[in-house]
Amino acid sequence: MSGSTDRPLGRRTFVLGTTAAAASATALTRTAAAASFGYTDDGSNYVIDTGAYLVFKVSKTNGDLTSLVYRGTEYQGYGGKNSHVESGLGTSTVTIAQSGSTILVSVAYGTLKHYYAARSGENNVYLWTNKADTSVSATRYIVRVKAGLFLNDEPDSYTYAPTTVESADVFAKSDGQTRSKHYSKLRVIDYDYIGWTTGSAGLWIVRSNHEKASGGPFYRSLLRHQSADGGGLYEILYYGENQTESERFGLQGPYVIAFTDGGAPSSSLYAGNLTTSWADSLGISGYVAAGGRGRVAGVGVSGRDTAYAYTVGLANSAAQYWGSARASDGYFSVAGVLPGSYTLTVFKGELAVYTTSVTVTAGGTTTLNSIAIPSSNDPSNASAIWRIGNWDGTPGGFKNADLMTYAHPSDVRAASWTGNVVVGSGTETSAFPCYLWKDVNSGVIVYFKLTAAQAAAAHTLRIGVTTAYANGRPQIVVNDTWTSAVPSPPTQPSTRSLTVGSYRGNNHTFTYSVPASAWLTDTSAYNTLKIYVASGSGSTSFLSAGTSVDAVDLLT
Repeated sequence: MSGSTDRPLGRRTFVLGTTAAAASATALTRTAAAASFGYTDDGSNYVIDTGAYLVFKVSKTNGDLTSLVYRGTEYQGYGGKNSHVESGLGTSTVTIAQSGSTILVSVAYGTLKHYYAARSGENNVYLWTNKADTSVSATRYIVRVKAGLFLNDEPDSYTYAPTTVESADVFAKSDGQTRSKHYSKLRVIDYDYIGWTTGSAGLWIVRSNHEKASGGPFYRSLLRHQSADGGGLYEILYYGENQTESERFGLQGPYVIAFTDGGAPSSSLYAGNLTTSWADSLGISGYVAAGGRGRVAGVGVSGRDTAYAYTVGLANSAAQYWGSARASDGYFSVAGVLPGSYTLTVFKGELAVYTTSVTVTAGGTTTLNSIAIPSSNDPSNASAIWRIGNWDGTPGGFKNADLMTYAHPSDVRAASWTGNVVVGSGTETSAFPCYLWKDVNSGVIVYFKLTAAQAAAAHTLRIGVTTAYANGRPQIVVNDTWTSAVPSPPTQPSTRSLTVGSYRGNNHTFTYSVPASAWLTDTSAYNTLKIYVASGSGSTSFLSAGTSVDAVDLLT
C-alpha cells in the first residue's frame, strides 16, 4: 500500500550483495515459452521444469529441495545439506499434482504441512509452511547455496572467521571486525527481499507478509550468511531470540525463491503486491483467499511529530500486520487482514503512542476516523530541564547505536563504551553510550547545571529503555549523596539481545523522584548523575546484565 493504495507501507526495498549497475537493471523475472513446463519422477525426486530457465527437484522422501538449476548452473547445496524447513523434516509424505499452469508439491510431516509451487514460464519457486502446533520445530526455511557463486561483500553475510567471540555464532576477523549471521541490520519492515547477484544472475528470497510470524514490524532476525562452505538465505517463520511475543501458528506464505538475470526480483512478488488467485483452489491447508480477508483504513493521525515516521500495527494472538502512516496527514491502509479483533497500535518511530481496538470482517473495510494522539502519550512533549536523546523507542543517535545492528559490542569500530557526558555541550547524545552493562560501563556520569529556582525544587528523572539482558535496569546516584531504590525489572525477552544486533524488546520508562535536597545550591557547579546497572543475573563483560537506552531527561 502506498498512501491511498493497498500495498503495505513502511517497507524499504534493499538489493543486498549487488552492484549499483545490477540494482538499477530491469527487475522483471524473465519468462519464456512454456513448452517444457511439467514434471517428471527420477525415482528419488520430483523434477519440476518451470518452462523458463529454472529446473528444481524436491525429495520424495523428506520434502527437501535437492536441486536448483538456473540457466544450467546448480545453485543448491553446501556442506552436503539440502534446502529445507528448519534443518530438515525427516521422512514425510510427499505428493505432486499439476493443475493447468501450476504444479504443487505437498509435504506432510506430522501436523506440519509444507508446499512448493511452480508457475509456467516463471523462474520462481513459491513456498508455504503451515505449522499447527509445537510438535514440530519449524522456525525457518533456509536456501543453502553453493560456495563461490556470489561475492561475499556484505557485513551480515560473513560468518567464517578465525576467532570466536561469543557462543558459536559470533566471530572476529583478523582486523577486529565482527561478523555473524545474526547481524542483519534490517528490521522486517525495511526489506522486501534479500539475496545476492553477480550482475548477470541473481538469487533472492522474497519474504512473506509475516502475518503468522511474531515480533512486529521492527523485529530483526536472521536473513542470510556466507562462509567458506557456502551461503544461506532465510525466511524466518518464528525466531525466539529477543522475541517479545508468543509463537503464532498457521499458514505462512507465500514466500518466493526467485531467480533473475542479475536485477532485483519483480516487485509483483512483494508481499503487498503479490496476487495468488491461482493458488485459491490448490487445497493448501490454512489458505485464505483475498475474498476472505478485510482491510483497515484510517483517515489520518494527528498529534504526530513530523520529524518521525509513524507506523500503524495490527496484532492479536493469531496474526500481525502493519502499514505506514502517510507523512502529510497520517492516512494509512492495511489490507489482506484475516477476520478478527485486533489491537491497533500507532508507533512514533518504534515507540507505541496510541492503542485502540478494531474488528476486521471478511471482504469489508473497517474505516476509522482521524486518530488524535494525546499529547501526554508522547514522552517528548513533557517539559524538560534537559533531555539526552529523544523518545522514539530506539537508541538512535546514541554512541555506537548504528553499528550495533550489524556488529558485536567488542568490534574494533565501536567507540569506547566508557566516558562521561556534559549536558549543554552539544554532544551529550552522541557521547552517551547506547547500551549500558554492569561489567562494562556501569556508572556513566552525566554533568549538568541547575538554576537557583530549579535547584530549590524536586524533579522527576526519566530513563527510557528499549530492551534489557539478564534483568539489567538503571539505578541512579545524584551528587554522590542521594541513591534511588533499585527498580523492579520490567518484562523483557530472556535471551541474548544486545550482542546479536537487536535492541528491540519491550519499551519501558523508569521514573525517579529526586528530592530538592539532592541538588547542589551552587549554580556555577555541575551536578552529577551516575547511572549504574543493577542486576544479580548475567555473566561477565558484554554478557553481563545490560540495557539499551531510548532517552534520559530531567523534567521541570
